[in-house]
Amino acid sequence: MERRFLQIFFILASLLTAGALCAEQVPVRHPEGVARGFLVLRAQDGAALADGDLIQTSRGDRVTTRVVFHFKDGSIHDETVVFSQKERFRLISDHLVQKGPSFPHPIETSIDATTGLVTVKSRTDEGKEKLDQDRMELPPDVANGLMFTLLKNIRPEPPATSLSMVAATPKPLLVKLILSPAGEDRVTLGASTHKSIRYATQIEIGGIKGVLATLLGKKPPVTYVWILSGDAPAFVRAEGPLFFGGPVWRIDLACPIWPGPSTPRPRP
Repeated sequence: MERRFLQIFFILASLLTAGALCAEQVPVRHPEGVARGFLVLRAQDGAALADGDLIQTSRGDRVTTRVVFHFKDGSIHDETVVFSQKERFRLISDHLVQKGPSFPHPIETSIDATTGLVTVKSRTDEGKEKLDQDRMELPPDVANGLMFTLLKNIRPEPPATSLSMVAATPKPLLVKLILSPAGEDRVTLGASTHKSIRYATQIEIGGIKGVLATLLGKKPPVTYVWILSGDAPAFVRAEGPLFFGGPVWRIDLACPIWPGPSTPRPRP
């Protein structure tokens, strides 16, 4: 009994310490613009699960980014985020859809960060549709859909950066997203080798829910993200679950494959 009490005491102490991290909006060091990229989602054994498409447009200081993964089993992960980048990044809206066999609990989440309205459409264990709407007090540092962008702009030195996030669960829950530099790795591109910063991103659930999640072994695992360092930082890899309780998957940049022989060049 005494050992159990001490275990709970230390868990509470660690959660209070994590909650004491200072939340802050990330300053814009590298403004976002128009971009198009192709991604691949893989299982831990390297097997390709889904093809991904990233489309980003900008107008003034407002940026819209959409990332879609089309799974081989017909599943869809589709997220569109709108944010502003005037001096500091700030979320405007986020819309996430996850459905299909790869997602045992299909969900659709809409966040209006300007009004605080959060809408979640999900299904009960009996298969009935469920709708939850909450008007939440969202802080200016809420980071849904912005993690890769923010990691390109935070300093790669300690301490950790603490941000807010709305967890994509059937009942909206405001949690902490902790971004911590976790080392450096080398990545080879063709004949060149480049340095990448490895970041550990951890969701911290506060209060009694966080205590229960830790005791029951359901604390969200760490997601690792690799950002190419230098004057023009870029995303190169991520490894972690796409949904709460999901398997660890890996997001890589996709390489183009040209059909048939290469087009002959005219001789000078």
